[in-house]
Amino acid sequence: MTETSKPLDATQAQRTYGTETGTTRVDKVKGRGGGLVALAFASIVDGFEGGLVNTLFPVIRDSLGLQTSALGILTAMSRFARMLFGPIWAALADRYGRKRVLFIATGLWGLWTIAAGFAQDSTQLFILYGIGVIGTVASEPITNGLIVDMYRSKERGRAFGTVRTIAVFASVFATPLIGQFANVEDGWRYGMFAMGGISVVSGILILLLVHEPKKHTPVGAIDPDAMKFNWRDAAGLLKNRTIRFMAIQVMLTTSLVLFAFFIVYWVDERGWATADAALLMSAYMLGAVISSFAGGLLGDWFEKRFGYKGRVMMMQGYLVAYALSTALLFQIDWGTGVAVYVAVFVTGLLSSLGHPGAVLPIVGSVVHKSVVATAYALIFSFVQGLFAALFSLVFGFLADSLGLQALMFWLISVPYAINAVLWTIMYRIYPKDAAAQRALDEQEEAELAATPASVGSGEPDVCA
Repeated sequence: MTETSKPLDATQAQRTYGTETGTTRVDKVKGRGGGLVALAFASIVDGFEGGLVNTLFPVIRDSLGLQTSALGILTAMSRFARMLFGPIWAALADRYGRKRVLFIATGLWGLWTIAAGFAQDSTQLFILYGIGVIGTVASEPITNGLIVDMYRSKERGRAFGTVRTIAVFASVFATPLIGQFANVEDGWRYGMFAMGGISVVSGILILLLVHEPKKHTPVGAIDPDAMKFNWRDAAGLLKNRTIRFMAIQVMLTTSLVLFAFFIVYWVDERGWATADAALLMSAYMLGAVISSFAGGLLGDWFEKRFGYKGRVMMMQGYLVAYALSTALLFQIDWGTGVAVYVAVFVTGLLSSLGHPGAVLPIVGSVVHKSVVATAYALIFSFVQGLFAALFSLVFGFLADSLGLQALMFWLISVPYAINAVLWTIMYRIYPKDAAAQRALDEQEEAELAATPASVGSGEPDVCA
């Protein structure tokens, strides 16, 4: 909240968050399906604009005379952008409209990716690519906030899982296609041109398909800035034990670096051609398609079956399984036959269970709706972005001296195993925090229903 504001009472919240049925009708969020597809497509484009360098880095390295550490620098740029500009985009979206900001950041910003394709040396590449990735970090915090507004709590795990499933499913086909640019002279440049153009298309789809939920804040409403991101709210969130824990555990989610170095690992450590390594990556992504969808469903089922502890149980199982699978995948030479594709697929099958099934719903369950977007931006854009940026730099420079195989074990598999043990703490703190927030939400709903401004048949349904 702003420095002069205070917590909203029921009537104020009713006006601010669009639930004042006595003065204005709350429209249902229409076209959720199409909007969800458009948001997923934006996530695909943003991911591949930032990840195209990861796929084609071996040929970019040869073309511009770079070392493997350059990949760490390029990856760090993306992570620093996520940390610094994720919250800024969220704040701009709250002020000027989420759909409008997504159109600019996800759509028009793709012109910078096109410009990066003209780079003639490492300096030009770093500058143009660095500007380009500023826009690619906008979709995550804004999309997460939109989904929270569009879907009820019991549906959000499925919604988050659907977005990730669509994004990863597209990656199955796009990754090997991008890899084919490696077989063309200066093909990485054409890849940049293509992704920049597709980015503009994604912005148009957002304008056409995404229907932003209305807040219905009347003129003169108290605390009209309540939905804006600000650092005071972010600092206040750290008083919540679950939020503090989530901010710590994301530092051990080191698979973000795995994605950056996956292709170059198979090229340098196992002797694969870049295009073939990209095809192998698609096997990983195919497993992740199933993983993303199953993660959302499993998370919802575990919570229904075991209560608040269910998502914690699921998360621990996922962390242990992924630690083991990555250790086996990268420490054993699986050759070039069917076995390696199976091993990669199985690892991908485990890769995305935790985020939509546990992490995202847990964060959304322990904070008020007014600051949920701030919570996502704080944890995933700022904290995880900062750590991933520094980690990518270290990983890149160590790769030149220690080799990628050793790093995959000590800096990928081991942190996941440690995180699995750390999540035991959540059995004690998360159920209490979630129950407390639910009680506050129910109290607020009851007070809203009792106010004179609330007329009609109870709680308005803001979801289609």
